Amino acid sequence: MESNKKVNSDLGKVYIAGRYGMVGRAIEREASQNGTKVFGKLSTELDLCNRNAVEMEFEAVRPDTLVISAAKVGGILSNSNFPVDFLSTNLQIQTNLLDLAFKFEIKSVLFLGSSCIYPKLAQQPIVEESLLTGSLEETNEAYAIAKIAGVKLVQAYRKQYGLKWISGMPTNLYGAFDNFNLESSHVIPGLIHKFHNAKTLGKESVTIWGDGTPLREFMYVDDLARACLFLLDSYDNELPINIGSGEEVTIAQLAHKISNTVGYGGQILYDESKPNGTPRKLLDSSRLLSHGWDTSKQVILDDGLANTYNWFLERQYKG
Repeated sequence: MESNKKVNSDLGKVYIAGRYGMVGRAIEREASQNGTKVFGKLSTELDLCNRNAVEMEFEAVRPDTLVISAAKVGGILSNSNFPVDFLSTNLQIQTNLLDLAFKFEIKSVLFLGSSCIYPKLAQQPIVEESLLTGSLEETNEAYAIAKIAGVKLVQAYRKQYGLKWISGMPTNLYGAFDNFNLESSHVIPGLIHKFHNAKTLGKESVTIWGDGTPLREFMYVDDLARACLFLLDSYDNELPINIGSGEEVTIAQLAHKISNTVGYGGQILYDESKPNGTPRKLLDSSRLLSHGWDTSKQVILDDGLANTYNWFLERQYKG
Protein backbone atom coordinates (compact mmCIF):
# COMPACT_ATOMS: atom_id res chain seq x y z
CA MET A 1 0.00 0.00 0.00
CA GLU A 2 1.28 3.43 -0.90
CA SER A 3 1.65 6.11 1.75
CA ASN A 4 -1.41 8.28 2.29
CA LYS A 5 0.37 10.98 4.29
CA LYS A 6 -1.21 14.41 4.30
CA VAL A 7 0.19 16.64 1.55
CA ASN A 8 -2.01 19.73 1.64
CA SER A 9 -4.23 19.65 4.71
CA ASP A 10 -5.00 23.36 4.32
CA LEU A 11 -5.91 24.14 0.72
CA GLY A 12 -6.31 27.85 1.42
CA LYS A 13 -7.98 29.78 -1.39
CA VAL A 14 -9.03 27.32 -4.10
CA TYR A 15 -9.33 28.52 -7.68
CA ILE A 16 -11.38 26.24 -9.93
CA ALA A 17 -10.73 26.79 -13.63
CA GLY A 18 -14.05 25.59 -14.98
CA ARG A 19 -15.89 26.50 -11.80
CA TYR A 20 -19.28 26.69 -13.53
CA GLY A 21 -19.00 23.45 -15.45
CA MET A 22 -20.37 20.14 -14.21
CA VAL A 23 -17.13 19.11 -12.49
CA GLY A 24 -16.29 22.56 -11.14
CA ARG A 25 -19.71 23.01 -9.57
CA ALA A 26 -19.49 19.59 -7.92
CA ILE A 27 -16.05 20.35 -6.47
CA GLU A 28 -17.31 23.69 -5.16
CA ARG A 29 -20.32 22.00 -3.53
CA GLU A 30 -18.02 19.56 -1.80
CA ALA A 31 -15.38 22.11 -0.80
CA SER A 32 -17.91 24.58 0.58
CA GLN A 33 -19.01 22.01 3.16
CA ASN A 34 -15.63 22.51 4.84
CA GLY A 35 -15.77 26.29 4.63
CA THR A 36 -13.14 26.41 1.88
CA LYS A 37 -13.03 29.67 -0.10
CA VAL A 38 -13.60 28.94 -3.79
CA PHE A 39 -12.92 31.29 -6.70
CA GLY A 40 -13.49 31.10 -10.45
CA LYS A 41 -15.37 32.80 -13.25
CA LEU A 42 -17.74 31.99 -16.06
CA SER A 43 -16.15 31.47 -19.48
CA THR A 44 -18.00 34.60 -20.62
CA GLU A 45 -16.22 36.56 -17.89
CA LEU A 46 -12.74 35.10 -18.30
CA ASP A 47 -11.27 33.67 -21.50
CA LEU A 48 -8.77 31.07 -20.34
CA CYS A 49 -7.15 31.14 -23.78
CA ASN A 50 -6.16 34.76 -23.09
CA ARG A 51 -2.94 34.60 -21.07
CA ASN A 52 -3.01 38.27 -20.08
CA ALA A 53 -6.54 37.91 -18.74
CA VAL A 54 -5.62 34.81 -16.72
CA GLU A 55 -2.57 36.57 -15.35
CA MET A 56 -4.68 39.51 -14.18
CA GLU A 57 -7.12 37.09 -12.52
CA PHE A 58 -4.39 35.25 -10.60
CA GLU A 59 -2.84 38.57 -9.60
CA ALA A 60 -6.18 39.64 -8.11
CA VAL A 61 -7.05 36.36 -6.36
CA ARG A 62 -3.63 34.96 -5.41
CA PRO A 63 -4.88 31.37 -5.05
CA ASP A 64 -3.17 28.74 -2.91
CA THR A 65 -4.68 25.80 -4.80
CA LEU A 66 -5.63 25.42 -8.47
CA VAL A 67 -7.98 22.78 -9.85
CA ILE A 68 -8.01 22.61 -13.65
CA SER A 69 -11.34 21.17 -14.75
CA ALA A 70 -11.83 23.66 -17.59
CA ALA A 71 -11.74 22.13 -21.05
CA LYS A 72 -13.50 22.08 -24.37
CA VAL A 73 -15.35 18.77 -24.27
CA GLY A 74 -17.85 16.88 -26.40
CA GLY A 75 -18.97 13.52 -27.70
CA ILE A 76 -17.87 11.46 -30.70
CA LEU A 77 -19.66 13.68 -33.23
CA SER A 78 -18.18 17.00 -32.14
CA ASN A 79 -14.73 15.50 -31.54
CA SER A 80 -14.73 14.08 -35.06
CA ASN A 81 -15.94 17.29 -36.71
CA PHE A 82 -13.84 19.87 -34.82
CA PRO A 83 -10.38 18.39 -34.06
CA VAL A 84 -8.64 21.78 -34.30
CA ASP A 85 -10.92 23.23 -31.63
CA PHE A 86 -10.39 20.31 -29.27
CA LEU A 87 -6.61 20.28 -29.68
CA SER A 88 -5.75 23.98 -29.92
CA THR A 89 -8.21 25.34 -27.36
CA ASN A 90 -7.32 22.78 -24.70
CA LEU A 91 -3.59 23.25 -25.23
CA GLN A 92 -3.97 27.00 -24.75
CA ILE A 93 -6.13 26.66 -21.62
CA GLN A 94 -3.78 24.17 -19.94
CA THR A 95 -0.55 25.93 -20.79
CA ASN A 96 -1.80 29.32 -19.67
CA LEU A 97 -3.04 28.00 -16.35
CA LEU A 98 0.00 25.88 -15.52
CA ASP A 99 2.59 28.45 -16.58
CA LEU A 100 0.87 31.16 -14.57
CA ALA A 101 0.37 28.84 -11.59
CA PHE A 102 4.15 28.57 -11.52
CA LYS A 103 4.61 32.33 -11.87
CA PHE A 104 2.27 33.02 -8.96
CA GLU A 105 3.75 30.20 -6.86
CA ILE A 106 0.51 28.27 -6.46
CA LYS A 107 1.63 25.46 -4.18
CA SER A 108 -1.04 22.87 -5.00
CA VAL A 109 -2.33 22.06 -8.49
CA LEU A 110 -4.67 19.28 -9.61
CA PHE A 111 -4.92 18.85 -13.38
CA LEU A 112 -7.90 16.76 -14.46
CA GLY A 113 -7.46 14.77 -17.62
CA SER A 114 -9.61 12.02 -19.05
CA SER A 115 -9.56 8.25 -19.40
CA CYS A 116 -9.39 8.77 -23.18
CA ILE A 117 -5.65 9.53 -22.82
CA TYR A 118 -4.98 5.79 -22.71
CA PRO A 119 -4.44 3.61 -25.80
CA LYS A 120 -7.52 2.36 -27.60
CA LEU A 121 -6.54 -1.27 -27.05
CA ALA A 122 -4.91 -0.91 -23.63
CA GLN A 123 -5.01 -3.97 -21.40
CA GLN A 124 -8.09 -3.87 -19.17
CA PRO A 125 -8.51 -2.64 -16.50
CA ILE A 126 -6.26 0.24 -17.55
CA VAL A 127 -3.34 1.06 -15.26
CA GLU A 128 -1.65 4.46 -15.17
CA GLU A 129 1.52 3.01 -16.68
CA SER A 130 -0.39 2.31 -19.92
CA LEU A 131 -0.04 5.95 -20.95
CA LEU A 132 1.69 6.33 -24.35
CA THR A 133 2.07 2.59 -24.91
CA GLY A 134 -0.22 2.40 -27.96
CA SER A 135 -2.42 4.21 -30.47
CA LEU A 136 -5.33 6.36 -29.33
CA GLU A 137 -9.00 6.05 -30.25
CA GLU A 138 -9.31 7.99 -33.53
CA THR A 139 -12.65 9.62 -32.74
CA ASN A 140 -11.28 11.67 -29.83
CA GLU A 141 -7.57 11.73 -30.64
CA ALA A 142 -7.24 15.53 -30.68
CA TYR A 143 -8.76 15.93 -27.23
CA ALA A 144 -6.69 13.04 -25.84
CA ILE A 145 -3.42 14.48 -27.18
CA ALA A 146 -4.17 17.82 -25.53
CA LYS A 147 -4.85 16.10 -22.21
CA ILE A 148 -1.68 14.02 -22.49
CA ALA A 149 0.25 17.26 -23.06
CA GLY A 150 -1.29 18.62 -19.84
CA VAL A 151 -0.19 15.57 -17.87
CA LYS A 152 3.32 15.85 -19.31
CA LEU A 153 3.52 19.56 -18.47
CA VAL A 154 2.55 18.82 -14.85
CA GLN A 155 5.27 16.15 -14.74
CA ALA A 156 7.78 18.55 -16.27
CA TYR A 157 7.09 21.19 -13.60
CA ARG A 158 7.48 18.54 -10.89
CA LYS A 159 10.79 17.35 -12.35
CA GLN A 160 12.30 20.75 -13.06
CA TYR A 161 11.09 22.67 -10.00
CA GLY A 162 10.23 20.02 -7.40
CA LEU A 163 6.56 20.98 -7.19
CA LYS A 164 3.86 18.77 -5.66
CA TRP A 165 1.48 19.17 -8.57
CA ILE A 166 -0.64 16.15 -9.55
CA SER A 167 -2.88 14.86 -12.34
CA GLY A 168 -6.11 12.90 -11.96
CA MET A 169 -7.68 10.81 -14.71
CA PRO A 170 -11.45 10.52 -14.20
CA THR A 171 -13.55 7.90 -15.90
CA ASN A 172 -16.72 8.90 -17.79
CA LEU A 173 -18.69 11.39 -15.68
CA TYR A 174 -22.33 12.41 -15.44
CA GLY A 175 -24.64 14.32 -13.12
CA ALA A 176 -26.13 17.76 -12.45
CA PHE A 177 -25.10 20.55 -14.83
CA ASP A 178 -24.03 18.11 -17.54
CA ASN A 179 -24.32 19.11 -21.20
CA PHE A 180 -27.58 17.72 -22.59
CA ASN A 181 -27.19 19.18 -26.11
CA LEU A 182 -27.94 16.40 -28.58
CA GLU A 183 -25.19 17.55 -30.96
CA SER A 184 -22.31 17.82 -28.48
CA SER A 185 -23.16 15.79 -25.37
CA HIS A 186 -21.54 12.67 -23.97
CA VAL A 187 -23.45 9.40 -23.93
CA ILE A 188 -25.48 9.60 -20.68
CA PRO A 189 -26.87 13.15 -21.02
CA GLY A 190 -27.38 12.60 -24.74
CA LEU A 191 -29.39 9.43 -24.17
CA ILE A 192 -31.40 11.01 -21.35
CA HIS A 193 -32.41 13.85 -23.66
CA LYS A 194 -33.08 11.49 -26.59
CA PHE A 195 -35.27 9.10 -24.58
CA HIS A 196 -37.09 11.99 -22.94
CA ASN A 197 -37.90 13.48 -26.35
CA ALA A 198 -39.05 10.09 -27.63
CA LYS A 199 -41.34 9.67 -24.63
CA THR A 200 -42.72 13.21 -24.94
CA LEU A 201 -43.35 12.89 -28.70
CA GLY A 202 -44.66 9.32 -28.52
CA LYS A 203 -41.98 7.88 -30.81
CA GLU A 204 -42.04 4.13 -31.35
CA SER A 205 -38.26 3.70 -31.30
CA VAL A 206 -34.95 5.31 -30.36
CA THR A 207 -31.80 4.66 -32.39
CA ILE A 208 -28.40 4.39 -30.67
CA TRP A 209 -25.03 4.82 -32.39
CA GLY A 210 -23.01 1.61 -32.81
CA ASP A 211 -24.01 -1.94 -31.97
CA GLY A 212 -24.38 -1.50 -28.21
CA THR A 213 -21.51 -3.81 -27.24
CA PRO A 214 -18.81 -1.36 -26.01
CA LEU A 215 -18.24 -1.45 -22.25
CA ARG A 216 -18.05 1.81 -20.33
CA GLU A 217 -17.41 2.80 -16.72
CA PHE A 218 -19.35 5.74 -15.28
CA MET A 219 -18.91 7.84 -12.17
CA TYR A 220 -21.35 10.26 -10.59
CA VAL A 221 -19.76 13.71 -10.60
CA ASP A 222 -20.22 14.26 -6.85
CA ASP A 223 -18.09 11.17 -6.23
CA LEU A 224 -15.37 12.66 -8.42
CA ALA A 225 -15.52 15.90 -6.42
CA ARG A 226 -14.92 13.99 -3.19
CA ALA A 227 -12.02 12.18 -4.84
CA CYS A 228 -10.44 15.45 -6.02
CA LEU A 229 -10.35 16.93 -2.53
CA PHE A 230 -9.12 13.61 -1.16
CA LEU A 231 -6.21 13.58 -3.64
CA LEU A 232 -5.26 17.18 -2.98
CA ASP A 233 -4.97 16.19 0.66
CA SER A 234 -3.11 12.91 0.27
CA TYR A 235 -1.49 12.30 -3.13
CA ASP A 236 2.00 13.31 -4.26
CA ASN A 237 3.32 11.43 -7.28
CA GLU A 238 4.28 12.24 -10.86
CA LEU A 239 2.08 9.45 -12.20
CA PRO A 240 -1.46 10.49 -13.07
CA ILE A 241 -3.90 8.70 -10.80
CA ASN A 242 -7.03 6.98 -12.08
CA ILE A 243 -10.38 7.97 -10.59
CA GLY A 244 -13.02 5.37 -11.40
CA SER A 245 -16.11 3.76 -9.95
CA GLY A 246 -15.30 0.17 -10.89
CA GLU A 247 -18.85 -0.19 -12.27
CA GLU A 248 -19.10 -0.88 -16.01
CA VAL A 249 -21.99 -1.63 -18.36
CA THR A 250 -22.43 -2.11 -22.07
CA ILE A 251 -23.92 0.74 -24.04
CA ALA A 252 -26.96 -1.48 -24.65
CA GLN A 253 -27.39 -2.05 -20.90
CA LEU A 254 -26.98 1.67 -20.30
CA ALA A 255 -29.61 2.49 -22.91
CA HIS A 256 -32.10 0.15 -21.22
CA LYS A 257 -31.34 1.65 -17.80
CA ILE A 258 -31.92 5.17 -19.11
CA SER A 259 -35.06 4.08 -20.96
CA ASN A 260 -36.43 2.68 -17.69
CA THR A 261 -35.37 5.78 -15.73
CA VAL A 262 -37.15 8.07 -18.18
CA GLY A 263 -40.18 5.79 -18.43
CA TYR A 264 -39.93 5.26 -22.19
CA GLY A 265 -41.72 2.15 -23.45
CA GLY A 266 -40.65 2.03 -27.09
CA GLN A 267 -38.09 -0.04 -28.97
CA ILE A 268 -34.32 0.52 -28.86
CA LEU A 269 -32.55 0.17 -32.22
CA TYR A 270 -28.83 0.23 -33.07
CA ASP A 271 -27.18 1.92 -36.05
CA GLU A 272 -24.15 -0.26 -36.72
CA SER A 273 -22.95 2.07 -39.48
CA LYS A 274 -21.95 4.55 -36.77
CA PRO A 275 -18.68 4.15 -34.78
CA ASN A 276 -18.57 2.22 -31.52
CA GLY A 277 -15.52 4.02 -30.17
CA THR A 278 -13.17 2.14 -27.83
CA PRO A 279 -14.38 -1.47 -27.28
CA ARG A 280 -13.86 -1.33 -23.51
CA LYS A 281 -12.61 1.34 -21.14
CA LEU A 282 -12.36 0.40 -17.48
CA LEU A 283 -9.86 2.15 -15.24
CA ASP A 284 -7.77 0.30 -12.68
CA SER A 285 -8.29 2.50 -9.61
CA SER A 286 -6.24 0.36 -7.22
CA ARG A 287 -3.73 3.20 -6.72
CA LEU A 288 -6.57 5.43 -5.49
CA LEU A 289 -7.87 2.66 -3.24
CA SER A 290 -4.37 2.09 -1.83
CA HIS A 291 -4.42 5.65 -0.54
CA GLY A 292 -7.50 4.90 1.55
CA TRP A 293 -10.23 6.09 -0.81
CA ASP A 294 -13.64 5.22 0.68
CA THR A 295 -16.05 3.68 -1.83
CA SER A 296 -18.88 3.17 0.68
CA LYS A 297 -20.44 6.55 -0.18
CA GLN A 298 -20.28 5.98 -3.92
CA VAL A 299 -23.49 6.59 -5.85
CA ILE A 300 -24.54 3.52 -7.85
CA LEU A 301 -25.45 3.99 -11.51
CA ASP A 302 -29.22 3.48 -11.17
CA ASP A 303 -29.46 6.10 -8.42
CA GLY A 304 -27.16 8.48 -10.27
CA LEU A 305 -29.24 8.22 -13.45
CA ALA A 306 -32.41 8.95 -11.48
CA ASN A 307 -30.79 11.99 -9.84
CA THR A 308 -29.52 13.25 -13.19
CA TYR A 309 -32.87 12.85 -14.93
CA ASN A 310 -34.63 14.66 -12.10
CA TRP A 311 -32.14 17.51 -12.42
CA PHE A 312 -32.71 17.56 -16.18
CA LEU A 313 -36.46 17.87 -15.67
CA GLU A 314 -36.21 20.54 -12.99
CA ARG A 315 -33.35 22.71 -14.25
CA GLN A 316 -32.42 21.99 -17.84
CA TYR A 317 -35.39 20.99 -19.93
CA LYS A 318 -37.22 23.96 -21.40
CA GLY A 319 -40.12 22.19 -23.02
